[in-house]
Amino acid sequence: MNAARGTTPAAGTQTTRMHEVSKETSDIVDVVLEYSRRRILSSDTPLDKPLSAAELERLAGRSIDEKGIGATRALALFEHVLAPACITTDHPQYLSFIPSAPTKAAISFDLVVSASALYGGSWLEGAGAVFAENEALGWLAREFGLPPTSGGVFVQGGTLGNLSALVAARERARLRVTERREEQPRRWVIVCSAEAHSSIASAARVMDVEVVPVAPRSDGMLTGEAVRGALVEHGASVLAVVATGGSTNFGVVDDIASIAALKDEFEFWLHVDGAYGLAAMLSPLARHRFAGVERADSVIVDPHKWLFAPFDACALIYRDPESGRRAHTQHAEYLDTLTETSDWSPSDYAAHLTRRARGLPLWFSLATYGGQAYRDAVTHSIQLALDIAAEIERRPGLSLVRDPQLSVVVFERDGWAKADYDAWSARLLESQHAFVTPSSHAGRPNARFAIINPLTTFEQLVGILDTM
Repeated sequence: MNAARGTTPAAGTQTTRMHEVSKETSDIVDVVLEYSRRRILSSDTPLDKPLSAAELERLAGRSIDEKGIGATRALALFEHVLAPACITTDHPQYLSFIPSAPTKAAISFDLVVSASALYGGSWLEGAGAVFAENEALGWLAREFGLPPTSGGVFVQGGTLGNLSALVAARERARLRVTERREEQPRRWVIVCSAEAHSSIASAARVMDVEVVPVAPRSDGMLTGEAVRGALVEHGASVLAVVATGGSTNFGVVDDIASIAALKDEFEFWLHVDGAYGLAAMLSPLARHRFAGVERADSVIVDPHKWLFAPFDACALIYRDPESGRRAHTQHAEYLDTLTETSDWSPSDYAAHLTRRARGLPLWFSLATYGGQAYRDAVTHSIQLALDIAAEIERRPGLSLVRDPQLSVVVFERDGWAKADYDAWSARLLESQHAFVTPSSHAGRPNARFAIINPLTTFEQLVGILDTM
């Protein structure tokens, strides 16, 4: 039959094979769900390690051709060759970068999101999903002390969240200048710590604006006193000040309260980059460190980090959501049916249009377990960081680079050069003992534990120290 002439393809043909419900598709679903069940319920998944491209070419060979190799062979290839060449990010001894440790409920519901054929870009197409995502965003906003009218969207990650917030900040600054009939600055400026995340500089490059890095104190904290000088020097050119709510390298929280207090004297958008650390506000051990967040114009936090959701999700929350909508709504004839209404469409609040309803796994996990379970899990990581830091201080030959504020512990081994840390890290991974990549600060190499997973234990961390 010729589908181009308007006829209906016969069932079982190559045209419909991939989409119809058949014995073949039923078998595919069964084999995939069975693998997923085994993986989700596994309690001894190895760390695994990367292989070279040449080794993967030898082991995997060619899997894509005109006829297909079938679901059973493709899944076996993934399970036995490809997956073991990926480091397991939810392993309790994955302690590098910022790990991921999604809850079992969140992982499970991620399957549901895909299976449900949901589109999360507009209220018209995904009202139920957007409603649930907004409930999760509202819960976070309340935890951060933001007003009930705040709101936002889940985006891919912290880099896109920071970029979208800063674009909204620039749009508001431009509007302010226009309304006052003032001259636009020759170049807009973003003020941040010299230790701010690399995504701030990346956003500035995309936006073609300037970054003014301000030196933090010796403990890594950016203060209002230091920011004041940049505000005085650059004046109306400053479109935003970025405070860090838990730096990636050290877990340091800037003195947000003193920075926010400058809003009483200067006009600027305060953005808090809490991609990793803002989740610590859930714990009574760390909440006090975040005073001032309630005055932010925008914040981000990544649920795929310390809020136990799967990759990838960043919660971007605006104090005034209209600022985000004004900056990001896309206009086109085919979009008029969406943009001419007051419905809450997530595509209007960040630099994106098409989007997965990526906030639903967090919503489902929160609804399943409740907020207290999250508070306990976050508190566990902070306490464990304090405990292992004390152990490091007790050990001859080891010393802390900085006292931990949250759940990142950075330390040095006396006499070790970068090559020593690299070799030690490689041995740990090769033996499947742990994944601990070296870091550095001020030109000096060091070791670093990033503790996120509630299954990580003091004994496991001590065992890693013993290998030094």
